[in-house]
Amino acid sequence: MTQETPQPTGTTGPSRHAQRLLARARAFDARHPWVWDGALTALWTVAALVDAAGGWRNTARDPGVPVWLVFTLSLALTVPLYWRRRHPLAVLAVMACAVLVSDASGAFLQASYLQMLPLFHIALSRPPRALLVSFALLLPPLVTGAVRFPTESWDQRVVPTLWAYALVALLGIAVRSRKDHTAALVDRARRLEVERDQEVRLAAAAERTRIAREMHDIIGHNLSVITGLADGGRYAAAKSPERAAQALEAIGTTSREALAELRRLLGVLHDDDQEAVRAPQPTLADLDALVTGVRKAGLPVHLDLPADPPAQPLSPGAQLTVYRVVQEALTNTLKHAGPGARATVTLTHTLDDVRADITNTPAAGAPRPEQARERGRGQGLTGMRERAALYDGTLECGPLPTGGWAVRLRLPQKDSSS
Repeated sequence: MTQETPQPTGTTGPSRHAQRLLARARAFDARHPWVWDGALTALWTVAALVDAAGGWRNTARDPGVPVWLVFTLSLALTVPLYWRRRHPLAVLAVMACAVLVSDASGAFLQASYLQMLPLFHIALSRPPRALLVSFALLLPPLVTGAVRFPTESWDQRVVPTLWAYALVALLGIAVRSRKDHTAALVDRARRLEVERDQEVRLAAAAERTRIAREMHDIIGHNLSVITGLADGGRYAAAKSPERAAQALEAIGTTSREALAELRRLLGVLHDDDQEAVRAPQPTLADLDALVTGVRKAGLPVHLDLPADPPAQPLSPGAQLTVYRVVQEALTNTLKHAGPGARATVTLTHTLDDVRADITNTPAAGAPRPEQARERGRGQGLTGMRERAALYDGTLECGPLPTGGWAVRLRLPQKDSSS
């Protein structure tokens, strides 16, 4: 497949038209190389045979060379041109042998200059050492003719012809350098495109992971709260209809909040949903509301927040991490600690880091730490560790010696992602 190079805006109309025609001709030649090779070979063959009909005697040193030999040498100098692009060095070797016979016999056929065509393709497509072989093939016929028919100084025959061959070789090298440069640019553009595609795929994978983690936290927490409220409302329905109504109201509120969070989260997938993009994420200021909702679900939670705000507040992303870790830890307590459990959330600020400690004390008959560990091998703990790692933080979780479970989060004040 050929690609047309974009042209500068200042290019004139006729120039653009000529460049388009040239690009089409190159594309046709790439698809059907035999057409151009056959046409060029036929053209030079006809010209050489016309010259062999008698014109060759104008430059010959010995006009008495047999005509059949002249015709044979003319064909040997032109027919191999058909393969000059695929096997230029072999074509040049055949032609050099014909030129050697031509100059040694005194015919001095002008078709010998057609050696420039395979020489150009050697410089264009073969390693540099092939040029040394080429000049080793070109030199003997010149020297042979100059020595055998010394009608003039030998260097007048050899040196100008060698200069002509050298210029042709330099032209091939220049065209090759330009093609190599163009190919390098195309290759670089392809590599950049591949790298951009990889970056897009990695970004999409990271976004999918982030959305899955957010949905896990939102759905898991809110469903646990709703379950707790529903259980409490069921027990209260017989004895205290008012408390059952409050539980139902809390279920409705929690459900609407969960739906709003999910709508905001899924809304960022749509480019035109600017309201979802601008919707604020939970921060440390929302911990009170989070704990209040958990308390309504039936889990007593003691929240210990620092009296004074930190001198250097955390970034919004780090605050969301703390919020989600506390949310996940309390959700796990609701699901696994059993009735009668209690939880404590302690948030501390230092000059170096921010720490969040979430512990729970289960009631009698709750699962042993080993059982809790087995239940905690889901996506929740993995998601908390991934969140902490995003901000160069650490997360430790495990059973307490006295029973219960502890989750300890530490985030440095200056994270690498800020």
